[in-house]
Amino acid sequence: MPATHPPDFEHAIHTANIWLKAVAEALGTEDRHFAHRVLRAWLHTFRDRLTVDVAAHFAAQLPELLRGAYYDGWSPSSVPVRYDRDGYVNRFVQEAKVSAEDAPGIAATVTTVVKEHVSPGTLESALEQLPHDIRALLLQPAA
Repeated sequence: MPATHPPDFEHAIHTANIWLKAVAEALGTEDRHFAHRVLRAWLHTFRDRLTVDVAAHFAAQLPELLRGAYYDGWSPSSVPVRYDRDGYVNRFVQEAKVSAEDAPGIAATVTTVVKEHVSPGTLESALEQLPHDIRALLLQPAA
């Protein structure tokens, strides 16, 4: 008798692909590798500015495979990392491998996609922990 539901791993891949497709489309590209790289950079840069409790609460909203990417390399004993808007942009540029000029628009676009895929209020609650200048960067109208 064929299974009516995909195995857990296939479901995890499918859900992560939904997010990656949404990021790629929002950025106007078909390059899923690029979409993955900027989403991963967004997740890491965001995560490292949050307290452990808020970071864990936010992670619970992520698809299983993206949650793994989110936690990859995380050092909970050294967060939140204190940096301002320029520090945020520099960290994002380094990991996403995008230009400093493009980083704010890309980060804002990813923020919009993430907000559409998590429960209402989840992203906003986490954003409250960020300094105003970083919040403004992430919430600016997407390019």
